[in-house]
Amino acid sequence: MPGNGIDIFGVTVSAWIYGPVFFVLWLVFLYTAKGFLFLAIKKWGEKTPTGWDKVLRESLNLPLNILILGGGLALLERLLPLPQELDHPVLLAVKVLTIVAIFLLFDRLVVHLLRSLSGKVQTVDLSRGIVQGLIRLAVLSFGFLILLDALGLDVTPLVASLGIGSLAVALGLQETLANLFAGIYIVIERPIRVGDFIRLESGEEGFVKEIGWRNTKILMLQNFVVIIPNNRLISSTLRNYYLPEKEMGVLVEVGVAYGSDLKKVEQVTIEVAREAQKRVQGALPQFEPMIRYHTLGESGVNFTVVLRVKEFADQYLLKHEFIKALHERYQKEGIVIPYPVRTLDIPAETLSELGSRLQAGR
Repeated sequence: MPGNGIDIFGVTVSAWIYGPVFFVLWLVFLYTAKGFLFLAIKKWGEKTPTGWDKVLRESLNLPLNILILGGGLALLERLLPLPQELDHPVLLAVKVLTIVAIFLLFDRLVVHLLRSLSGKVQTVDLSRGIVQGLIRLAVLSFGFLILLDALGLDVTPLVASLGIGSLAVALGLQETLANLFAGIYIVIERPIRVGDFIRLESGEEGFVKEIGWRNTKILMLQNFVVIIPNNRLISSTLRNYYLPEKEMGVLVEVGVAYGSDLKKVEQVTIEVAREAQKRVQGALPQFEPMIRYHTLGESGVNFTVVLRVKEFADQYLLKHEFIKALHERYQKEGIVIPYPVRTLDIPAETLSELGSRLQAGR
């Protein structure tokens, strides 16, 4: 234990006087040093405009304050002639403050990093709530266990209890956890994104409105929302019409009569398709349409007209205008779109017998 005082020029100064003075000087010096450190970080951040300087300053502020205060208390404990029974509580308080400061630093660093990246990185923006909650829970739980150990408490039974309790909770929340991990997979792997137009194998189709930690909301074209659990979403086959890009081909099936001049049909159809591509909103005016004959059908020759639009929803108007214009042009050119026709092959003997029966009936 330090003495009760020190001699300064023959004058004995009590520890209860110079101890608090040194404590105040400690705080003033280190808080001033912290200010210069933050100023240096800010100047460094001005040279590299990434925003990391602000993250560091906001993350370090509170933990450094706690560490400076804890260090001052340790210094005060060494200088003051405290009773021996108070030494251990003071040192324990310093240890607790140090542990709290370190884990607060990690916690605040994670929070500020995710906040700074929000809006800049879509994956982080969508998953910030999930990732932040999981990381903060892990950091604070680990810090709490270390704190209990520093206080001299046996954490082994607590860890065992937490393990058994976590297993029971996991079994009880199996479906919820499956949706949670499916949501994390969607955010990281990005098979779908907010704003994409998708169609599930069950028939639902629409724009992805929101990807949550448990459900994904799809805005249907009829202007209502379908909520689908994430686990069901990733386990089903889906079409994403916005990957790898929004532009997509539009296929229109057409048929003409067997007596048609196929060269003329191709020429007329391409002219109508070009005009529709340039005139209709949402179509790609620079795209060169094409047709491909593919089937000699029961009623005529069938072919496919290939058009192109900027995104999925634009195909409906393009098909509408193209079919109207093509029907009108075929009528002017004398090109026949056949009705379904079936030919019945009846043997001559059967026809003769039928004729005889008809005559006999008269």
